[in-house]
Amino acid sequence: MKYLVVIPTYNEAENIVDLIKAIKNLPLSLDILVVDDNSPDKTGQLAEDLCSLYPNSLFLKKRFGKIGLGSAYQEAFAWAIENSYNFVISMDADFSHNPKDIARLLENSNDFDIVLASRKIAGGKIIGWNIWRYISSNGAMAFSRFILSIKTQDVTAGFKCYNKDFLEFIENRNIKSNGYAFQIEMIYLAEKNGFRIKEIPSVFLDRQKGQSKLSFKDAIEFFINVFKLKFRKI
Repeated sequence: MKYLVVIPTYNEAENIVDLIKAIKNLPLSLDILVVDDNSPDKTGQLAEDLCSLYPNSLFLKKRFGKIGLGSAYQEAFAWAIENSYNFVISMDADFSHNPKDIARLLENSNDFDIVLASRKIAGGKIIGWNIWRYISSNGAMAFSRFILSIKTQDVTAGFKCYNKDFLEFIENRNIKSNGYAFQIEMIYLAEKNGFRIKEIPSVFLDRQKGQSKLSFKDAIEFFINVFKLKFRKI
């Protein structure tokens, strides 16, 4: 089996080196693909410098600008299929996702098409958010789950393990979402097309270094895409 960890980055110079080393120190055989959107703080260069330390298991895809989270994952998924990976783990670069939880995702991956680290089921929680972020996040999730009739609790979770079957399914789909709405679209397409989803509890720690990438534009796109998904033919 081949496993790939995908890490989209934009201005994560304070985190990327430590994260790559933390993943590579796990007792697992994991390759890593960093997809960098031409970070002004040289995140891509730092990742590239580490490639010589982890030859044939650390890879870098450089993009020409800040194109977006969704397109970064789509490029990474296509690369994973091309290079015959069986499972792909998606995660943020800011240590909000604990690298040690990768093992727990993989433990369930043989029986499910998507396994996600959930903040919204028993045992899961979020540390470090202010009250406004809690309210806005919970409201957005409740709204999207109601409009789209989604059963999954943590519909915006970014820490997931996808199997090859699901990645091949979405490769030729016309994926429209690009920001954080991309996570919603993945879950929606999976549920509506009969793929098996498993949520496991996880602790989400708000970033300690660097700046959040969530913008007002992302929030607007999120709600627009929920309605687009609602009326799109499955």
